[in-house]
Amino acid sequence: MLPLQGITVVSLEQAVSAPFTTRQLADLGARVIKIERPQAGDFARAYDGTVLGQSSHFVWLNRSKESFTLDVKHPAAKEIFDRLLAGADVFVQNLVPGAVLRLGLSSESLLAKYPRIIVCNISGYGADGPYSRKKAYDLLIQCESGVMSVTGTAETPSKAGISIADIAAGMYGYSGILTGLYQRERTGKGTAFEVSMFEALGEWMGYPAYFTNYGGAPPPRTGAAHATIHPYGPFPAGDGKSLFFGVQNEREWKDFCAVVLEQPELASDPRFSSNSRRDAHRRELADIIIGAFSRLSAAEVVERLERAQIANARLNTMEEFWEHEQLKARKRWREVDTPNGSIKALLPPVTMEGVEPRMGAVPSVGQHTRAILGELGFDEEFVARLTRENAI
Repeated sequence: MLPLQGITVVSLEQAVSAPFTTRQLADLGARVIKIERPQAGDFARAYDGTVLGQSSHFVWLNRSKESFTLDVKHPAAKEIFDRLLAGADVFVQNLVPGAVLRLGLSSESLLAKYPRIIVCNISGYGADGPYSRKKAYDLLIQCESGVMSVTGTAETPSKAGISIADIAAGMYGYSGILTGLYQRERTGKGTAFEVSMFEALGEWMGYPAYFTNYGGAPPPRTGAAHATIHPYGPFPAGDGKSLFFGVQNEREWKDFCAVVLEQPELASDPRFSSNSRRDAHRRELADIIIGAFSRLSAAEVVERLERAQIANARLNTMEEFWEHEQLKARKRWREVDTPNGSIKALLPPVTMEGVEPRMGAVPSVGQHTRAILGELGFDEEFVARLTRENAI
């Protein structure tokens, strides 16, 4: 039995943040009923067509779910929601600001009707404040939260290459739902909570925010190097290949000087005797490191780093990550069905003894609509009418 088996989730979701929240619940055995627009479905289905003609975002975020199409503005939608939510443990939504209020699905009304339900509202900026009605996408939250001000090179602010604001909000939505379910076990009562993308990413900005507010200046944009720790980042070897490593403390610094650079005297050089001093003299230190590495191949440098127990990494391409020997050795890949054929998918990162996460199929648009309506007690005539009216 999976940990969340027996839990039913109804989700008015789209794009990334809420689908990421609910997919993790589905991985653990929850039944997730994903409400989509009739015909078109979640607009993330149309982001691209790279995965057997399907969107890479969609197949990543929506396995193991049931697709239920519904025009939420149709007169029959209210009764359908009433029956759906009467049997639900969790309701999740990330619609545009104000939409759930217009649909009569506010947290207050839901808890009044269904006192054991857990309500998760995900938004861009939160339910109140001057930005509460402002639309939000991942890039825009990266801008507003200051992420782009500390990411990139000195000349060019850059966004993160993945949807970190959506993923952050999705993770807090997931942990908030688990907290709500645990609290319900103790009190018998449901609860409602909200997660904003802005505040979720704001939590992740703790280090640069503190550094700037109390230090008087923001950490500089340094590309792949660390803004305040040195040496930490990419360095070229003599064969033209770059490698990445980081020195985190004074013990590692001494070992790095002795084993990797073969210059043990550098450890006590007053220019480099603490991280703050190494950071202040980073150009001089970088020249010394590059000079030492110029006589070695990247493989030889890595061998020395390993011998000194200095953390290091290769700069992998997406293809190299996909074929990574560590993922293969730990048997992290599974096969997942989609409407267009089977694809590979990584197991969720939490490995729990005795638990094999559910890796169910990615649904087609509306694949489960008729079955769910029948389960809710609606007859064929009702379903036929909704079909004629393009409401499902």
